[in-house]
Amino acid sequence: MTAPAAASSDTQASGPSGRHDRPVLVTGAAGFLGSHLCDRLVESGAVVIGLDNLSTGHLTHLAGLRGHARFHFERHDVTEPLPQALREAGAVYNLACPASPAYYQRHPIDTLLASTLGSWRVLELATAGRARVLQASTSEVYGDPEQHPQHEDYWGHVNPIGPRSCYDEGKRSAEAMCYAYARERGVPVRVARLFNCYGPRLMPGDGRVVSNFVEQALSGRPFTVYGDGRQTRSFCYVSDTVRALLALMACDWEGPVNIGNPREHTVLELAAVVRTLTRCHVPMHFSPMPVDDPVRRRPDIETARRVLGWQPQVSLAQGLMQTIAFFRESLARQPMAEHSAAAPPA
Repeated sequence: MTAPAAASSDTQASGPSGRHDRPVLVTGAAGFLGSHLCDRLVESGAVVIGLDNLSTGHLTHLAGLRGHARFHFERHDVTEPLPQALREAGAVYNLACPASPAYYQRHPIDTLLASTLGSWRVLELATAGRARVLQASTSEVYGDPEQHPQHEDYWGHVNPIGPRSCYDEGKRSAEAMCYAYARERGVPVRVARLFNCYGPRLMPGDGRVVSNFVEQALSGRPFTVYGDGRQTRSFCYVSDTVRALLALMACDWEGPVNIGNPREHTVLELAAVVRTLTRCHVPMHFSPMPVDDPVRRRPDIETARRVLGWQPQVSLAQGLMQTIAFFRESLARQPMAEHSAAAPPA
């Protein structure tokens, strides 16, 4: 693999240590969040190498970067040995892991390997190339939390053998591996614990509550509500999440950082907002609560405010309007009936 030529120092975005001469590697680049991150990095002037095995990612997400001089895509599974040429990278955003509950509960082994073996390969690469690594972790490391809101010091309440454990424990293992490499090998690591990110490029049928509700509303089907709908989530729009990832990579903070919106909404409140914005007043269909589904989830983002100078800017209504517009376009291009079965939400 040949990486794209580095941009000149007056146009390429600064790396984590202020250098302009090394590419940025993004694993999981064709996924929902990874593709938005690639867009933003290239827009800022960085040379970007995107890796994805396309198990859940889609090349259409990267259509705007096709042929760009500062972007190169490589179809590759992060659990397989990584190309030696990737040692050129000075910074690695490791986003390679399925985040769709519908997918990871069908493929628990692949999910665990992406977080464990995949993270190990990324950290070995970073050791050899002296790169900084940002590990995309998740609020799922807190499990069904007994502390509310969740601060980074909270160790979590996770079922290690339940149906969600492939994702929850995989991400906890990835965090542990990052800090082991930081202590033993001196690899500079950053860990972002992401809370319910949403926006355009979410995929229908992926089991996330936002995509479930938007798709169901636009298709005229009942909302699938698990339990009584009073469980809470905190929704952070994708552009806010990307801003936080860039700030975290560039800063000197070494501990985990919660990235999410501290404003808490019940699932029923989310359904009401989606109904209003889509003008589709579909009924509710209540189903039993999935095993180990968290009852409450809201980040304490004081660390992000203090260390990154970051907090969310996009309101739920604003973000949902953009998400709904994306789904309307997708429905117009291709019927999504084959994705209609709602999976347990994140």
